[in-house]
Amino acid sequence: MILRPLLVSAGAVITGFAVTAIASTAADAVMHGFGIFPASPQDMTGSLFALAAAYRAVFTVAGGYATARLAPDRPMRHAIILAAIGLVAGLAGVVAYYAIGDGKLGPAWYAISIPVEAIPCVLFGAKLANPRRVAVT
Repeated sequence: MILRPLLVSAGAVITGFAVTAIASTAADAVMHGFGIFPASPQDMTGSLFALAAAYRAVFTVAGGYATARLAPDRPMRHAIILAAIGLVAGLAGVVAYYAIGDGKLGPAWYAISIPVEAIPCVLFGAKLANPRRVAVT
């Protein structure tokens, strides 16, 4: 039955994406809840955006790790698929940033950092999960 391996593969990638998205969203909520990030409509400082970019990078590594660990075979191929999805989602964020304009979504470097860190962070997480299983074939 070909459907089961396909579902397991899709589940591995979806789980990696969910780990990244849910952890990032939860961390944002915690930062706002503890008053580390200011409440809307106050603007965040550059250092707070740097903090957000740093923990998002860590969560992106975790997403790559989860995907590779759950992949039924070829963990790096699964991680590459997750990285591509993250890159596309991050580029959509950059487009939104420039469409809304005027820095309303923070500094440009922050918007650009999301897709830039997608590929290396996901692949690093996958490498951590499977240090000996790195074939992309």
